[in-house]
Amino acid sequence: MAAIQLGLIGYGINQAGSGARAAARVASQDGDGNGAGQAAVSGWLNPVVSAAEGSDLTTASVSVTVPSVIPLFDDVSVTREATMPTDD
Repeated sequence: MAAIQLGLIGYGINQAGSGARAAARVASQDGDGNGAGQAAVSGWLNPVVSAAEGSDLTTASVSVTVPSVIPLFDDVSVTREATMPTDD
């Protein structure tokens, strides 16, 4: 069970990173970064996306919740951020 849990956490980390990169990339081009981040992450991880376009850099953050498969253990929250240059 511990190996499965660690695998799920690794998957959650990967998904959060992919979502953050997608959100930052789209938001840096005046697009819907939040929508892009949501679309890039598996829905069962309940992603929370925040993408803010800045004058020079666009930063996006994605938090996911990895469910626990081991009884008596809490779910694990994972957050990843990505920064992209803002297109002019």
